Amino acid sequence: MAKYKTRRRKNYDRTEPPRDYMKYWRVVKYWTRNKYDITLGELDMMLFLYSEGIFNKDQFDEFNKLVGWNKNRFKSLLSRDWIVKWRNHTHNEKALYELSFKGKRMVSNVYDKLNGKEFSENAPMFKSDVGYNDRAYREYIMKINASIRQQQRHAPE
Repeated sequence: MAKYKTRRRKNYDRTEPPRDYMKYWRVVKYWTRNKYDITLGELDMMLFLYSEGIFNKDQFDEFNKLVGWNKNRFKSLLSRDWIVKWRNHTHNEKALYELSFKGKRMVSNVYDKLNGKEFSENAPMFKSDVGYNDRAYREYIMKINASIRQQQRHAPE
């Protein structure tokens, strides 16, 4: 008769991870792209530029190579008022740019959502005549919002 070794299982308590704000990054990204009608490359670029402050076209192009080269991205962001000219070009100085108020507000909204604030339900994905993906994300966003509201009700004052 073979002897079986019995192992005792240790009792482990599950600890919550200290940082999990990227948990809903996919949902936040989809909501942002839908609400603000921007591409993923434009979103990545604006997240980068948010902390850059003032930048020139060369600095923009340097990061643009990493995002996925799109030679029209700068012109598109400028014409749609996501970035604005901070200083005009002079004979010995380059033109300088920065994120516009609209751009800064959008990126701030992204960070708010990642930090647990409710999603606005006035994005195009909340209309009645949308496709399957929009409906799926909409339902999940509504679930997240309900969870956030529940946590706020039970938060100690």
